[in-house]
Amino acid sequence: MSSTRSRRGSGDQPAPRSAELARADAEIASCPPVGLPPSARVLFAVVDANGTLVRGLGVTSATRLAAGMYQVAFDQDVTAAGYVGTVGIAAGGGLTPQGAITVAPRSGIPNAVFVETYASGGHLDRPFHLAVLT
Repeated sequence: MSSTRSRRGSGDQPAPRSAELARADAEIASCPPVGLPPSARVLFAVVDANGTLVRGLGVTSATRLAAGMYQVAFDQDVTAAGYVGTVGIAAGGGLTPQGAITVAPRSGIPNAVFVETYASGGHLDRPFHLAVLT
């Protein structure tokens, strides 16, 4: 069944006014070209709830430290990187278990990230995906 709603955007958003369009155009023109340095990398890890590293890029190990607490190590210093984590299935199909995740630099280990996973009752082992933007 096809929809009569436009697929070019949400019908719930108001149309931009001409002043907003002009401002957006001016902001694009005023930004200097910025690119990633040649050394930039996107690293990632997919880790099972028990701390097993399932797959990744630039990742050297994953370790379950305690219930809902993990350490993920990479092949380079990641202290100045950006981290993005999400609870998600590690392998196979199925639904992702509900939960929350926090990510931070690992204290004392410059090439590692500390990950915590939670459910409503507190720390709980959950599979997760972690991206590190260096």
